[in-house]
Amino acid sequence: MKKESNETKIIVLGGLGEVGRNMYCIMQDDEIIIIDAGVSFAEGELLGIDYVLPDYSFLKTNESKIKALFITHGHEDHIGAIPFLLQSVNIKAIYAPNQAKELISLKLQDRNIRFDNLYVYDENTKVKFKNMEVEFFRTTHSIPDSHGISITTPNGRIVTTGDFKFDLTPIGPMADLYKMAALGHEGVDLLISDSTNALNEGMSISESRVDDALTDIFDKYKYNRIIIATFASNIYRLKHIFESCYKHNRKICVFGRSMENNIDISIKGGYIDHKELLISAEEANHLKPGEVTILCTGSQGEPLAALSRIADGTHKQIKLRPDDIVIFSSSAIPGNALSISKTINKLYLKGVRVFTNMTVNNLHTSGHANQEELKLMIRLLRPKYLMPFHGDYRMLKQHAELGIECGIPRENTFILKNGDSLILKNHKITRGESYPNSAIYVDGSRIGEVGSAVLRDRKIMANDGILVVIANIDSKKRKLLIHPNITTRGFVLVNENEELLKKIETLATNIINKKLSDKNATFNDIKNQLSIELTPYILELTGRRPIILPILLDVKKEVKENV
Repeated sequence: MKKESNETKIIVLGGLGEVGRNMYCIMQDDEIIIIDAGVSFAEGELLGIDYVLPDYSFLKTNESKIKALFITHGHEDHIGAIPFLLQSVNIKAIYAPNQAKELISLKLQDRNIRFDNLYVYDENTKVKFKNMEVEFFRTTHSIPDSHGISITTPNGRIVTTGDFKFDLTPIGPMADLYKMAALGHEGVDLLISDSTNALNEGMSISESRVDDALTDIFDKYKYNRIIIATFASNIYRLKHIFESCYKHNRKICVFGRSMENNIDISIKGGYIDHKELLISAEEANHLKPGEVTILCTGSQGEPLAALSRIADGTHKQIKLRPDDIVIFSSSAIPGNALSISKTINKLYLKGVRVFTNMTVNNLHTSGHANQEELKLMIRLLRPKYLMPFHGDYRMLKQHAELGIECGIPRENTFILKNGDSLILKNHKITRGESYPNSAIYVDGSRIGEVGSAVLRDRKIMANDGILVVIANIDSKKRKLLIHPNITTRGFVLVNENEELLKKIETLATNIINKKLSDKNATFNDIKNQLSIELTPYILELTGRRPIILPILLDVKKEVKENV
């Protein structure tokens, strides 16, 4: 008699209600496998924060069960958290496709982290554990070696697409439609599918159409220097630019560390040819304009990126020329439109000609599937249940509706939040319990030390400034020696608001003297009282709530007269 298996759990740690921070786990009995470990980049309100990580509490609690981390592809929102994860949790092995493996190795090297169990997989690899078997299928995305993952458990099969699109004329290898269909024929219980472009109708543009648009510009402006800004991780775009430069007898000068790293890895991996085209900035400045193409970061208007510095005229090696051609071969990430516009305006002021995806069709295409492609994936894999993944709520919702259109019962679609889980039992899925889901912030080298309270203070300081009350106190005599010194940063100009600051000084003096008359009051009691009483007083006078920072100096030094 066959023993009945225990339930399989799917726990989501990141990637829902957001674009980024992708990470989820499959747990069967005493084994856990992790899919992806990405970061999301801090938005404007997260002042001073570099990255946002998933909450690793569940993994720390179940550390002994973790068998391996599997990576779908090499983008930051899927591999960026690996150095931080390895510092927090013991991961026995990482399996990644070749391009992602090289990028991960570089990340670990930069942070002086040694990890010896980093393995490369391809579409023919199978990894078997006691309770689960993992296999892979090739997909099309904007970075080479992108894969979907199939996990076979005692309770059924789970398939995740990773990031994907369907491109019938790709620059790189075709997606393995046959293997997807074969998995669908064998039976897929749960499909976890990329929702990034679920709001976009139709099919996405083929990368080869972008190639045609770029080639037209190369043909038309054969005597001009061409500067191209694109995503450093869009390897197939970079591959075409190399091919175009080879055909048009142009050399390539690269600016931006991430761009340099990706190109170097791609040349070593055989994804990009014509290494001989690469030249230094000094060489580029001595060639004719029509013999040079500059590849750089900064397509999102990042202030410190190469293109922004070129536009500002602060780049040390490259200066704009009036007949330069600048191409933005990218789309605006939500929230970056204003920064991009500022960069474009600066370029126009320098007299150069700028091409964007708005002025010339097909200068960029997404690496993510539009609605008809999402439907095709569903039709190929024929899942019983659908869990949209990787996207804002509206994207997840729309993806679920597409699944319903393709015949999946509404009750078999699951729109989850980070921290939620599903239970797979005998090919049937139900909702499970929720797990801890606090966003973990990386601030410089500090991980998890900055929480909501610190961020709230930073926002207040950014909006309303800070007011410092410095008081010299003789704690033995319980006496305020002189009136407190009131100073501000980002609140008001001292010279123009002397009357206001005098009123604050008077109130602070009264508060301190009153508390000093209480023999049991400590310095902390005085600080708290200053904050409690000054905050509403200043709000009434100015309509603002600066951070109140009391500094109390205990002056006990005795002064002796010279005899």
